[in-house]
Amino acid sequence: MDKATTRVAVLMGGLSSERPVSLETGRAVLDALIERGWNAVPIDVGRDLAAQLVKHDINAAWVALHGRFGEDGCVQGMLEVMGIPYTGSGVQSSAVAMDKLATKRAVRGLGIRMAKHVEVRRGESHDQLPVPSVVKPAVGGSSFGTTVVKDRAELDAALESALKYDAAALVEEFVEGDEITVAVVDGVPMPVVRILPVDGWFDFEAKYTKGKTVYEVPAKLPKETLDAAQRAAVTSYEAVGCQGLARADFLVPPDGEPVFLEINTLPGMTATSLSPMSAKAVGIDFPELCERILLGAHCMDAES
Repeated sequence: MDKATTRVAVLMGGLSSERPVSLETGRAVLDALIERGWNAVPIDVGRDLAAQLVKHDINAAWVALHGRFGEDGCVQGMLEVMGIPYTGSGVQSSAVAMDKLATKRAVRGLGIRMAKHVEVRRGESHDQLPVPSVVKPAVGGSSFGTTVVKDRAELDAALESALKYDAAALVEEFVEGDEITVAVVDGVPMPVVRILPVDGWFDFEAKYTKGKTVYEVPAKLPKETLDAAQRAAVTSYEAVGCQGLARADFLVPPDGEPVFLEINTLPGMTATSLSPMSAKAVGIDFPELCERILLGAHCMDAES
């Protein structure tokens, strides 16, 4: 990919509830690529995306979208049809990773520890659900619609909240322990980040409000725990078919064996986000990481 001849679109914003987060990611990536000498332009993604790509004569796309119509394979499919190389995972792996239940099915039987969980769809009864539990939409991110349920009386409201965002909810047995995350770049695990909210759990406010969370990288945990998390992250990355950057999230209970939660194919990408934080610990600064991801842009060859 030649800097002199490649016109890169940074796709940001989009149509999902995670639009504000995506705009922040996109602006940071755009600045980083320009700093590295790329001819990069921002495109706020709407239903006229195809026309915008043609108008700006785009021949590569850095996908900085989060949520539906961006992280779920939809935009990736459009880019495939248009023959425009793009960053990150392909259509199928994006769709699988976006759906937490599909992700769990993909990694089942591969030696990855997961919490007990139940799927609840709209209109179904839910008499045998675990409590305490975490209730979340099967499809979604940034903790939208996610509730920690400590009492059975709270289940109905938690399910109602989750089902506003998707037709299915994931009810997952609550695991007491530290949250950690492992970024994987081109199949290589980065150092483990330990997430320590100042108060409560790692919800939307804790994720995006400065000072609400302390991050420890590399995580100060036993080597066996760190190694197990990195192995599981790479295993899930490969099982789902990820490409470029992805990030696997875990909880670490008192026994030290990580419990896999999900893998994100388009994690947040600002200079203070978790994946860049992890890469920085091994000497990869933010602009370099953005450029490395761009250089991995791909598009399947059309059938002849």
